[in-house]
Amino acid sequence: MSPRRKARTRSTDGVPPRHIRKLKQVKREVAAEAARIIATEGQYNYHAAKRKAADRIGVSERLALPSNLEVQDALHSYLFLYGGEAHRQNILNMRNDAVEAMQFLEPWPSRLVGAVLDGTAGAHARITLHVFCDSPDSMVHHLMERGVSFRQEQRQIRWHDGSHRAFPLFIIEREPHAVELLVFDELQLRQAPPCPIDGKPQRRATIAEVERLLEDTEPQAAFG
Repeated sequence: MSPRRKARTRSTDGVPPRHIRKLKQVKREVAAEAARIIATEGQYNYHAAKRKAADRIGVSERLALPSNLEVQDALHSYLFLYGGEAHRQNILNMRNDAVEAMQFLEPWPSRLVGAVLDGTAGAHARITLHVFCDSPDSMVHHLMERGVSFRQEQRQIRWHDGSHRAFPLFIIEREPHAVELLVFDELQLRQAPPCPIDGKPQRRATIAEVERLLEDTEPQAAFG
């Protein structure tokens, strides 16, 4: 008589091993702490926030770092639970300031990107605009002629083909929200750079699209 095969019980069907479940739980904890760091401490570099969160929890960075998307999901949840009306009003105010900055930058096309657009910006976040201008020098003249104080840097972006490209960056320190202008060639209006969160083409919004997000809020002038 052949030996009976031990039947699998339903309670174990499809259940991951204990160490896998533990790892997923730790990653959720790191993602939640990284989200709290981003929301409350003005740290907007996701990788830095994840490393800081892992260190605080006391787990290995090599094994327990969640993906950027997991952190972004945790950040949305954190802001929904704890941000309340103050966070909603902050996002509306920043989008309002973004519209005024985009109007100020005419005749160049510009697009809102990043945390202000996706709704995860904290009180100390910058408003980030992509501006499409073939001559960064003309941007310098535009700002100087209007008495706008700024500093000029460069930002490295990892492109879709894996290469790194440097783009001019103008940072305008204004109250209550700083604005950063990342300058692209006009031809690059057709292709958005990779999103630092998921690597897909970055979501960008025109001035008309941002205005539709504003609902019925009262504008507070940030640019004159």
